[in-house]
Amino acid sequence: MATMTSHAGHAASDSHTPWYRLLYVQVLTAIVLGVLVGWLAPDFAKNEWVKALGDGFIKLIKMVITPIIFCTVVSGIAHIQEAKKVGRIAVKALIYFEVVSTFALAIGLLVGNIARPGANFGGGVPADAAKQVAQYADKHISSVDFVMGVIPDSVVGAFAKGDILQVLLFSILFGFSLMALGERGHSVRSFIDDIAQAIFGVLAVVMKAAPLGAFGAMAYTIGRYGTGAIVNLLGLIGTFYLTAALFVFVVLGLIARMAGFSIFKFVAYIKDELLLVLGTSSSESALPGVMDKLVRLGCSKSVVGLVVPTGYSFNLDGTNIYMTLATLFIAQALGVDLTFNQQIGILIVAMLTSKGASGITGAGFITLGATLAAVDPRLVPGMAIVFGIDKFMSECRALTNLIGNGVACVVVSWWEGELDREQLQGRLNGTIELAPSPSAATASTLPPKQSFVEPVAGT
Repeated sequence: MATMTSHAGHAASDSHTPWYRLLYVQVLTAIVLGVLVGWLAPDFAKNEWVKALGDGFIKLIKMVITPIIFCTVVSGIAHIQEAKKVGRIAVKALIYFEVVSTFALAIGLLVGNIARPGANFGGGVPADAAKQVAQYADKHISSVDFVMGVIPDSVVGAFAKGDILQVLLFSILFGFSLMALGERGHSVRSFIDDIAQAIFGVLAVVMKAAPLGAFGAMAYTIGRYGTGAIVNLLGLIGTFYLTAALFVFVVLGLIARMAGFSIFKFVAYIKDELLLVLGTSSSESALPGVMDKLVRLGCSKSVVGLVVPTGYSFNLDGTNIYMTLATLFIAQALGVDLTFNQQIGILIVAMLTSKGASGITGAGFITLGATLAAVDPRLVPGMAIVFGIDKFMSECRALTNLIGNGVACVVVSWWEGELDREQLQGRLNGTIELAPSPSAATASTLPPKQSFVEPVAGT
């Protein structure tokens, strides 16, 4: 059972940490400074070295993502005694993903029809942007290509490319092989657990650069695109953010309540990761940290290892909302009336295209282009209308995706009967102290269930 500290003790511990050393305070400050620099000194903000701050930090995070996924998935599966449990978790996760993704797509359509943000748009299609979006509109990923793309040409190649699904496939197979070895695989399992500790230690060091990364990414974005793009299409941006908030706090909120926790407390619990995503516009930058926090929250390590990486390809709630809402916005802006059947077609097509373009550069625009082409080819040139502000909506997509995958992991753990209720409530209510960094190097000071690399209780 997790060792619980008093609320007073937790408060005392917090008081010992200066506010300026808290990660979320540093990242939030960096974001504000980045916006100011991008607005007041755009020429400086567009400097390649400023851009390199954000890009470099994201590369550092991506450097540790594949080894973390490999270690956690392999360790989680290897500690399970029955193979059918892995399949059961995967099936439950996929069922949850498809049901919730459908809700996300439907909410985007509903709000787009009610708010009609593109109805009075008179800006037309920018000529320069039309050329830029051609590279995305022409790309189509078939279902066969997607399935074949999951299979790596080589194990080393999968890790080198950083392809999450390819690494996940190999990790599952490797985990099953360790499970079959039984006691003979004990030394390998222990070695992988130790490697995971070391990698989380590397992550703790990398996270110290998070404020610099957030500053560079935000300053360059504002300096490069300017505030004009935001003002011109503020209606779509505002509608998208409100729709995403509606989905998170109503749909995911109801799901969370059914599972026995508060969505508001959960969002507060992962605030460091959310601010990191806000600054970098990349949900991948928060993947390692949120996986660690979910295990510390009381989720089964095997569930976290399977659900979260898979969710990054199959549970993109923010991207789903964006696709349906942006499709309606473009249709309204171009004066194209979509029939009821066409709008139902958007749901079906978007459900498929969102899977087919996962893990590809410019995935949001590729899926939007594929969806528009399938629904009505006349809409494809309209991609240029939203091209200029897509960067400002990518933050919201990434934030919604991250929250959605976190909730999915807790729900599947609850569904599987592997959720530590006492630890869940203790973490969310602040009665169990959370280590200040996502490093598993601090695991020696934590109860067994709180460590990412400890065996799953009961296995």
